[in-house]
Order: sequence, then C-alpha cells, then structure tokens
Amino acid sequence: MHESHQRAAEQHALAARAHRTAAEHEEKGDGDGGRWHATRALEYSKQAFKFAEEAHSRSGQIVSL
Repeated sequence: MHESHQRAAEQHALAARAHRTAAEHEEKGDGDGGRWHATRALEYSKQAFKFAEEAHSRSGQIVSL
C-alpha cells in the first residue's frame, strides 16, 4: 500500500511541475509549449489518480492481528 501512495504523490508532484511550466510558457506567449506541458500535467494527474485508487482499494484489505 505504501508504494501506491508514494507513486501517487510522485505523480502529483510531476503534474504540479508540468502545470507551472505550462503557465510559464503561456505567459511568454508560447501557446504550443504551454499546451504540451498542460497535456503532460493531465497525464501525470491521471496516473496519480490511478495509484491513489489502487492504494485506497488495498487499504481495505489490511487484516488486523
């Protein structure tokens, strides 16, 4: 479970970085670059969601001793 949480956090961080980079490109008038980085951010966000769902579903499988 910890691994899924870690991977989700890493993907969230990558998404945030890509969003910031997209914003920087947009501010400079580079719409194509901004859109490319925004698309990457979306992909990272989707992966983060997938890992978070996996971690959540596994958390219900923990058995107390």
